[in-house]
Amino acid sequence: MSTSITPKITLVGAGPGDPELITLKGIRALRKADVVLYDALASNELLDFAPPESLKVYVGKRAGKHSMKQEEISLLMVQFAYSHGHVVRLKGGDPFVFGRGYEEVEFARNFNIPVEVVPGITSAVAVPGLQGIPLTSRNVSESFWVLTGTTKDEQLSNDLRLAAQSSATLVILMGVGKLPQIAKLLASHGKADVPAMVIQHGSTPKEKMAIGTVGTISGIVKEKGIGTPGIIVIGEVVGLHESVLETVAVQNIEHI
Repeated sequence: MSTSITPKITLVGAGPGDPELITLKGIRALRKADVVLYDALASNELLDFAPPESLKVYVGKRAGKHSMKQEEISLLMVQFAYSHGHVVRLKGGDPFVFGRGYEEVEFARNFNIPVEVVPGITSAVAVPGLQGIPLTSRNVSESFWVLTGTTKDEQLSNDLRLAAQSSATLVILMGVGKLPQIAKLLASHGKADVPAMVIQHGSTPKEKMAIGTVGTISGIVKEKGIGTPGIIVIGEVVGLHESVLETVAVQNIEHI
């Protein structure tokens, strides 16, 4: 390693997809990057903030597609830090919300490389918010769960069974591929009529959305061709969506 190179790694949360939803601190980190390792869920427009001469390397992972293993990404991150200097690891959403960010921090620290974390806006909160859905609202929901729909063993999380017993809003990431199983589980806990929403490519021009109930949402999602990446929102707060309120208003008028 050249004596002029000082290895450093910065994990930057890129936000839910809209490039304008990255933080100012994240942009400042990108402007000082020698290498940017970026994910599939991070907008390519953000790469324009990095110096033109910096190296940009795609290390994204997509459901159902061949992708680089996490161990390979972590090793690449360390290698570039030693060979180039400042590595910005640009991750979709927030690095510490189902982003395996801590694994990357821990790996880098084993090599005594200083690591800084720049939090990002997680899709779990931002995407429902952009649809006008609050995860908590007085007299509607007092709390929310953020869960993964699929564990590393490709099974439903046991936490889903606990969450199904709660009246809290449920936000499920990486679960669209298992939506029928999730809906069946929730229905078995008496939640078949609870409002449900699925949003694909939230905050981007490709955004698609479906609203129904736990009992109907799987069919609606299939009919609309909604897939991954997406998030699932389940709870009474979904009933606050503009389209639902408009439907209720029309029904009330018809019954006058």
